[in-house]
Parts: sequence; C-alpha cells; structure tokens
Amino acid sequence: MTLVTETPLAHSQFERPRVIVTRRLLPAVEARMAELFDVVLNEDDRPMDRAALAQAMSECEVLVPTVTDRIDAELIAQAGPRLGLIASFGAGTEHIDVAAARARDIVITNTPGVFTDDTADLTLALILFTARRFGESASVLYRGEWTGWGPSAMLGQSLAGKTLGIVGMGRIGQAVAHRARAFGMEIVYHNRHRLPAAIESGFAARYEGDLDQLFAESDIVTLHCPAVPGTDHLINARTLGLMKPNACLINTGRGKLVDEDALIAALSSGRIAGAGLDVFAQEPAVDPRLLALPNVVALPHLGSATHEGRGAAGERIIANIRFWVDGHRPPDQVLPELT
Repeated sequence: MTLVTETPLAHSQFERPRVIVTRRLLPAVEARMAELFDVVLNEDDRPMDRAALAQAMSECEVLVPTVTDRIDAELIAQAGPRLGLIASFGAGTEHIDVAAARARDIVITNTPGVFTDDTADLTLALILFTARRFGESASVLYRGEWTGWGPSAMLGQSLAGKTLGIVGMGRIGQAVAHRARAFGMEIVYHNRHRLPAAIESGFAARYEGDLDQLFAESDIVTLHCPAVPGTDHLINARTLGLMKPNACLINTGRGKLVDEDALIAALSSGRIAGAGLDVFAQEPAVDPRLLALPNVVALPHLGSATHEGRGAAGERIIANIRFWVDGHRPPDQVLPELT
C-alpha cells in the first residue's frame, strides 16, 4: 500500500465520534479512547464474526479492526452512511478491500513501523532456535530424556558465514538484515523493487532478482512479504525442492505464503532441516502435523507481542482518529496501490 498526502478532508460535524473496537487493546489505550471518543469496547475479546462486523459498521463513524478481521468489498458496500474511517490495528492491510473503501469515501489508516523491531527480534530468535535445534533439544530435556553432554549430541548449525535469504526487504526485512549481520551472516535479498545502492551497502546485502536462485543458495530463508495473489503459496513443493537439505525456513510474515502440506512433507522427509513459524494458514487452527514435527519451532503469532509495540500502535490509532475528526488527513492514511 502507498501512503499519499492529499487535500485535507472537510471538517467533521461531530466532536465525539462513535468508535467501535473489535478486540481488546492495552488498558491505557482503551482509557484514552474513552476520554476522547464515544467508544464501544470488546469486553470479552472474542473475535467478531461477519454479522457482528456488519452490525458494527452500520453503527459507527470509526471502526478499529485488527489484521484478523476480514473486511471485504461486500461488507464495505453494506456499511452505514456514518462510517468514515477504518483505523486498523497493525501495518498490514491485506484484510481490507482498500479500493472498495476508497470508492465509498471511507478513509483507511494503519500503524506502520511500530512493530518492526519486535518482529525482527522474534525472527532472529526463530533463526537461532531452528538452526541450533534449541526447540528440539529443550523438548528432550523437559521429557526427562537427556542422558548428558556428548561431543556429537544435538548438533545444530552456527550462523556465522551462513547465507540468509530475505524475501521482502521492507522495514522488517531490513531490520532482520541489520541483526543478522551482527551474527556474521551473508545477506541476499529479493524484493519487488531493488533497494538503492547506499541501503544495500549499509547491510552488505546483495540483490537477487531470481527468486529461485535465492532459494537454492540460502542456508536460511526468511519471509517478510505481504500475502497478495502473487505470493500465495510462494513456498510450495517446487520451491522447497530448490532449497539445500540443511536449509531452514522462517515465516513471521503471513501464513498463506506457505503451502503447509508441502512444508510438512519436506520436513518429514528431511528435504529441508527445519522451520521456525509464527504464522499459519488457518489461524488460530494449526495443523497438528506441524506441531508434531521435532524440527519445527512454532509460536502463536507473537511477532508484535510487546507492551511497547502494542501501546505504540494504539497511540497511532488515536492520533489517526483525532486527525480525521479535526478534518485533517490522517498521517497513516492508506490508498490503493498505483499500478
């Protein structure tokens, strides 16, 4: 999505807009919303189904959804005339039909950048745990099966000198590259657009325009691209077949990037060495076959789960709402991609 500054909006005719929040936010954020807006909070934190979302969109001026709320063109077409702003919690906007909202003069905002460091930190943790087999080793210990130290027991791979292939070199991809360089890793990346030479030089990163080649040469592949039609099942039986037998796959991006059946087959057969996953295709359901594999480290979508990040996202949402209420262009407005 592209952030664009346009002519300011007409000033609002209300001072305290009705704001409906689809999930629980941090207490301080909710308290501040209650001070500023006529806010309706989700007290039991249960995800809204489609009917509840439609009802909310008919009753408010501002909807505050999360990345797990699917707001498609049909829901937007049914929205009440009051709805003027969808202030989404999170950087991704694939869950919202931005073009349909634009056609209805509904403004879309997100919270870019606030989760960059947190997600990059978690990505490095998954790289370490997967390459060094920490998850598998910890399970042996917890089950009471550890028989003691041995010079050939539970060997993993060191990171120094290994090639990290980054698919998607936006904010998070670059933050991962910065951290990986501190571990002595070589960085190769694939992106829709090549980065300027100065940025590449800062990470000592090499651009690879051929994605297949990146899969083939990387010791670890980490995914940081959006889930759009062109990236659905980017990781599949064919691309997994290109990877080295000792390679690991890390996904802290979107679950739909990976064909989980193909990944399970590759991990079960030893076609690749391991996987570190924070996102899944059918969240919150997770394929039990993945969880049963010893060479998988799985986390319950924790990339942005810090007090600091979640608090900052809430503050950005409040700022976007206030700008909109005051008749100004919200700082984090999102418009459809220009092609």
